[in-house]
Amino acid sequence: MPGKVPPDELLEHVFDRTGSVDETVIQGPADGEDAAAIDWPGGDLVVSSDPISLAASQVGTLGVYVACNDIAASGADPRWLTVVVMLPDEETSFEAIATDLDAAAEEVGASIVGGHSEYVDQLERPLVSLTAMGATRTYVPTGGAEPGDAVLVTKGTGIEGTAILAADFGDELDVDDATRERAESFFEEISVVPDARIVREYATAMHDPTEGGLAAGLLELARASGVRLEIDRDAIPVRAETETLCDAAGVDPLRIFGSGALLATAPTDSVEECLTDLERAGLEAKAIGTVHRGEAELVLDGESIVDPVTDDLYPLWESADADE
Repeated sequence: MPGKVPPDELLEHVFDRTGSVDETVIQGPADGEDAAAIDWPGGDLVVSSDPISLAASQVGTLGVYVACNDIAASGADPRWLTVVVMLPDEETSFEAIATDLDAAAEEVGASIVGGHSEYVDQLERPLVSLTAMGATRTYVPTGGAEPGDAVLVTKGTGIEGTAILAADFGDELDVDDATRERAESFFEEISVVPDARIVREYATAMHDPTEGGLAAGLLELARASGVRLEIDRDAIPVRAETETLCDAAGVDPLRIFGSGALLATAPTDSVEECLTDLERAGLEAKAIGTVHRGEAELVLDGESIVDPVTDDLYPLWESADADE
């Protein structure tokens, strides 16, 4: 099954094999943490790497947004990017990917400072991998949630997954053209840099849900913080286009790629002010649950989730590859 390496395997093979000890490392590899933090003269340098390997549409744009989201969710402004582009053949539009990379990087305020590109015959789709870096004086971890905090989410669930369903699978789904067109436009909302610039002033923890969607992101936040999250599913914003496409594809809106939403925890006495600031910026956000002491778990409408969540879109890609 494709997807992230399970946390138990990372614990066994990665987290205690990190090379030499460096006292400037504030946050290194850890369960649920998507970015590293390093002490440096300008504050904290935040670094994160992410690949885009399966989506067929707008991989350059997706790559920039996803990599920079991890920086933003750590309380930093993204500033620098390195890019690795692997192409399956010369018929793949390198120009289109480079153009998208440039436009998205300019939008989030980051400079592309280097990278690598090559053709790899074994690939079926372009693979784009980016390392993003940014600076902050107030690093916000995924693992900072405190019992008593409220859990917040911006925009809604399945923003990225909805756009992918429309772009990559729309021809096979029983969805009208207008809905599909609106859903594809969600690619333009995947960046959470504006969201995080507001929420970081209030947050004890922030996290960018990606593979496995909002459910996976919530569980990762719970594991990183060592807390129990109790979430009201009905409180989670789900757009009409997301509901329509997910129903047509037979997938769960909470378990498809979740970039575009920002998860955060904040003290209850600051929640209303945070939500008001987001509303003033034109960003939808809601409180969807609470943080409690206990074993690390996600409790969704009474259902306990402790095992890693796999993304519902992976079987669709596998089926599409098998049909080719």
